Amino acid sequence: MRWLVGWSSTAAGALGKTVGFDGREPYGGQVGDEGETLHPVGSQLLWGDPDPLWAVGDWRPDEVRVVRADAQTRIAVLGICGASDEQLRVGLFAARGGALRHLTAWPGSYTAVVQVGRRVTVCGDLAGARPVFHTPWAGGTAYATAALPLADLIEANLDFGHLAALLAAPDVPAALHDSTPYDGVRRVPPGHALILRAGAREIAGYEPVASLAVAAPPSDPDRAVDGVRDALVDAVRARLAAPRHVPDIDPGPVPGMGPAERRAARGMPVPGIGADLSGGPASGTLALLAAGLPGRPGTVLGHGTGAGERLLAVTFNDLAVGGREAEVQRAGTLAANPRLHHVVVAGDEATLPYADLDGPLTDEPGPSLVTAARHRARLAAGSADHFTGHGARQVLDAHPARLADLLMDRKRRHLVRPVAALTKAEGSVLVPARVYGAARRLARTPYGAGVEGLAERLRQRRFDEPGGAVGASLAALAWGGPGPAARWLTGEALAEVSVRLEGGAYRNGGGPGQRPGDHRARAALSRHAADLRVLEQAAEIRSQRLHAPFLDNQVVRASRALPETLRVRPGARAEILRTVLKASGIADLPAGWGTPSQASADAAARAGLRMSTDPLLSLFDAPLLAEAGLIEARVVRKALRAAASGERLPLDGLADLVSLELWLRRLLSRRGTCWTGTPARARAVPAGIAPQRRAVSSGG
Repeated sequence: MRWLVGWSSTAAGALGKTVGFDGREPYGGQVGDEGETLHPVGSQLLWGDPDPLWAVGDWRPDEVRVVRADAQTRIAVLGICGASDEQLRVGLFAARGGALRHLTAWPGSYTAVVQVGRRVTVCGDLAGARPVFHTPWAGGTAYATAALPLADLIEANLDFGHLAALLAAPDVPAALHDSTPYDGVRRVPPGHALILRAGAREIAGYEPVASLAVAAPPSDPDRAVDGVRDALVDAVRARLAAPRHVPDIDPGPVPGMGPAERRAARGMPVPGIGADLSGGPASGTLALLAAGLPGRPGTVLGHGTGAGERLLAVTFNDLAVGGREAEVQRAGTLAANPRLHHVVVAGDEATLPYADLDGPLTDEPGPSLVTAARHRARLAAGSADHFTGHGARQVLDAHPARLADLLMDRKRRHLVRPVAALTKAEGSVLVPARVYGAARRLARTPYGAGVEGLAERLRQRRFDEPGGAVGASLAALAWGGPGPAARWLTGEALAEVSVRLEGGAYRNGGGPGQRPGDHRARAALSRHAADLRVLEQAAEIRSQRLHAPFLDNQVVRASRALPETLRVRPGARAEILRTVLKASGIADLPAGWGTPSQASADAAARAGLRMSTDPLLSLFDAPLLAEAGLIEARVVRKALRAAASGERLPLDGLADLVSLELWLRRLLSRRGTCWTGTPARARAVPAGIAPQRRAVSSGG
């Protein structure tokens, strides 16, 4: 894990007078309970008092940059940022006057922290892949890009309401709001910045909000796609321009193993640049762009400087479950490019979901914990810098709720194509009327009424929804829906979430300030980015960096400029990426490129459940989730047996339950803390599972 952490105190001269956990002085300044200096374990100080900032973890030298204008005006950028030092300096001067948005407009994925006097500004990203957290501490505010260090700092207990909302309504911001799994630790929403002035905090948005009073201004589809191409090329180029990093030196040969096998067995990535090549459009686009841009990698042997360095393209071929033969074949066709070096990783039963439930503790829970070993097997054959296509679906595709946005903008004729595709998939002449009726109903439903309707559904335990593509689209035509794991929660947990929903329905003055489709799409992107962050930590390979350019700020902005009428066309994502590649000089793509395939992932999940039924049942013999009052163990064990026997149950809901149980066990079994100098080495959740009095039972 890599993160940054700092704090802002109430006054520059009060550091030695800040009251600590036990009332002692000067805890909040520099000295801890046992006379030790208070600082994060394994940290490097970027700047000191009165508002210190540290970088913690195995940051590369080029990933941490600090530019100073004077002693009290400076900017720190952590991550991959395509801005030069001069651009950072210009941005610092502009931020001194209060302008924030341009701090997030450079290519790459990074976190920017600006200090001007006693004002500290920390900018989050648009997707939520690089979040910012904060908590009141020692009379001021502590902040970090990870929640666990702050939870250690304040000895936070678990927030069971947040955990229940993660299971019952994970895609509904009104249920989660700004909470985290740790009570007292808050999250800065995507597209916002945390501003601290002498300890006092403020959350400010840096993106303009579209008006609901008028339709969105018309945009040219060709120019919008060109914007996506430029943003993607800049994002890839920013990674290629960064210095190359070679992992630790290979200690020597192993009998019977080649160099690649030896590196994989020792958990060492291959030096250089690589990319996933699954056969899908997102990973294929990034691999071809990275290999085709001028310079390294992708330089054909004998041509130019750095000759012979080819981009390492990694394809995962699951031999335990079929269904991806066409994708693997397309990946092989793409890899025939002389600029690519193709490696196929064969998966067996040991790489199925749920097969390996051991792993490191992550900052937050996420459903990808059950598939981390599967991803780790693929990434172990990857490069030190590895591109992934994560986020393309959420950034480019049209959420079904966007059909209501078209109705609000009086663009009914653009519903014809998506509705015709659903009709063809379902084979029923009633589909157009059902879809149009649901979209019209959503367009006329106020945000508050929609959220309150969801709260009522949770209380009445109404989870049955029609299956198939049409059923999923109809279910998505709402301001929010119950999560796939909601059916297995206790009545008290569901009532707790319904209280949170009703409390948050009108928190923002009656609505989110967005159309329903735009609102749902942003929520889905935020959830996917959060789960990708969990996956990066759970499947981390030493000395390796995963790059997801589709989640970069500039790519997200360019994608949001795509007109709704273009998004809702069937196959729009593949067509957009095909145009991006063609404009970059890559036109020869294999037949069937961009064909969606989700069935193999479901088949792998079901096969993993069948193979790991006994370990999963043992996991829920005495689960911590039941101790917390969120589930009943016998109900979940029954569902696991039913799913393993082939009964049609929401497999992603079971993944949510299993991953949250795994995360709780890892959190409570952990030893140590993120800090030195705290009393008795303070850490998060010191008392274990100790449910607090709930809002439902207390009448609050």
